[in-house]
Amino acid sequence: MEIKNIMYLFDIENGNIIGVDEAGRGPLAGPVVAAAAKLKKYDEKLDKINDSKKLTEKSREDLFHVVMENFDIGVGIASVEEIEELNILNATFLAMRRAVDELDKTVSYDRVLVDGNHKIREFNKEQIPVVKGDSKSLSIAAASIIAKVTRDKIMIAISENYPEYLFQKHKGYGTIIHREAILKKGAIAGVHRKSFLKKILGE
Repeated sequence: MEIKNIMYLFDIENGNIIGVDEAGRGPLAGPVVAAAAKLKKYDEKLDKINDSKKLTEKSREDLFHVVMENFDIGVGIASVEEIEELNILNATFLAMRRAVDELDKTVSYDRVLVDGNHKIREFNKEQIPVVKGDSKSLSIAAASIIAKVTRDKIMIAISENYPEYLFQKHKGYGTIIHREAILKKGAIAGVHRKSFLKKILGE
């Protein structure tokens, strides 16, 4: 079978790899979530995969199951408290290391493809940063879908405890309705990233 998927070919050219990506660096609330993905078997259903930010929520949820069937997956989470303590960039690296550590339990690989222009800090295996990697690498794109859907589910669960903040709609991002809720009701301890709210709350 002739392979035409350029994202899959990109991964093949880079050898025995895993892809790593994150979701949730920018929001005002909630954790940052990372995922690591290693392809088990190629399937044409994977051709629908793209950068998770370019997919609809329904498409991401559908592809989540396709990815889980065809990839080995590791997920890592850094909490709001860790984001505040370490800063968002270092907390993102922490989540990535946790995702890779989880995947380490079941697979072997030679190098890591990381979305973006940074290598994972405090991680000593071979890494290749790939700018806009979720549109170039099938494994990074798969990881982006797992990270995004996993984080969305976390925010939907949080919304059940704080329905007035509508987290199920904005997932913690700084939308108008979210900012208005913060101004009216205040920040939620352990949910909002207070260091992200200084401009809103004037603190």
